[in-house]
Amino acid sequence: MRRLWLVFSQSVTVLLAAWFIVATLKPEWVRQAPTLTQDTGVALVEAPKAATAPAPPGSFRVAAQRASAAVVSINASKAPPRGPQASDPWFRFFFGDQGNGQPQVGLGSGVIISPDGYILTNNHVVEGADEIEVTLNDSRSARAKVIGTDPDTDLAVLRISLERLPVITLGNSDSLQVGDQVLAIGNPFGVGQTVTSGIVSALGRNQLGINTFENFIQTDAAINPGNSGGALVDVGGQLMGVNTAIYSRSGGSLGIGFAIPVSTAKQVLEGIVKEGVVRRGWIGVEPADLSPDLMETFGVKARTGVLITGVLQNGPAAQAGIRPGDVILEVAGKPIGNVSELLTNVAALKPGSPTAFKLQRRDDPLRLDVTPGLRPRPPQR
Repeated sequence: MRRLWLVFSQSVTVLLAAWFIVATLKPEWVRQAPTLTQDTGVALVEAPKAATAPAPPGSFRVAAQRASAAVVSINASKAPPRGPQASDPWFRFFFGDQGNGQPQVGLGSGVIISPDGYILTNNHVVEGADEIEVTLNDSRSARAKVIGTDPDTDLAVLRISLERLPVITLGNSDSLQVGDQVLAIGNPFGVGQTVTSGIVSALGRNQLGINTFENFIQTDAAINPGNSGGALVDVGGQLMGVNTAIYSRSGGSLGIGFAIPVSTAKQVLEGIVKEGVVRRGWIGVEPADLSPDLMETFGVKARTGVLITGVLQNGPAAQAGIRPGDVILEVAGKPIGNVSELLTNVAALKPGSPTAFKLQRRDDPLRLDVTPGLRPRPPQR
């Protein structure tokens, strides 16, 4: 009996030692055996289910999720042009129907900014379109109506009629600084919604010849054809700008993209929704950037500001006392450094409301109250 017990003890000791060695060197051999699924009979090992994992450090997941739902794809189509004789039956008899060409189709993006269905996009995305189809990120689609356009800033406001619309949060683009991280969201080349990341490369870009009023945010986040009208958001998912244009020699992104600040977009949106048109200030002057030749010609002593080379007779500036040769230094307390800044700041003034202008006339500083008029609408292109 004693001998039998000794053999049993030694056997148990050897088995425990073997199990320990296997568990140390090959732990997967001793894990719980997988169970067979009832429907397929395939052995599966499933990871334990857990709550949504937090975003890893450096991830833009939260910002992308917050903003992407409110970014839409826009399909704008235009009927093919018809010749003046297209309705003549004899012309069609001899030459066939010349109006059966394929419609012109353009792709772009937009941003839902109101539960009422208002969408911000670029004017060039919908300009001249006969039909506009908007597709949401959740695959719903609807026909869109153009509420108004503003060619001077290349912005347009559309509206759709759908329920439970996701809405983006408007941020403060004036708080952006060079180096801030941003995301560009849109539908490049029609491949589907895409998110790219980058930084703010520059602020206040102007004199690019794109729009009449230029105050662009420059970014290296990839923007490609089809991204126009899409969202530029910060790391919190708030809208900072509307993607508008790229600098490119190939048609693709070279890391130089431009977006219209949301501060400008809000002014355009309010004007179009409330009055159907954007009302901008105008004073009737011909401005020029300071140069040595002009300074010598007009006897200018100022080193900063914008030189007035001409004044419209009986215009707002002339009635306030501004003369050729004056240099405008400030408008409503904001310093003026070039013609683009003067144009933008004057346009932001409310027509009919007197505004303080700081000028210099040769050696004499001046302060004049100028009542801007309504800027004339640009001619139709």
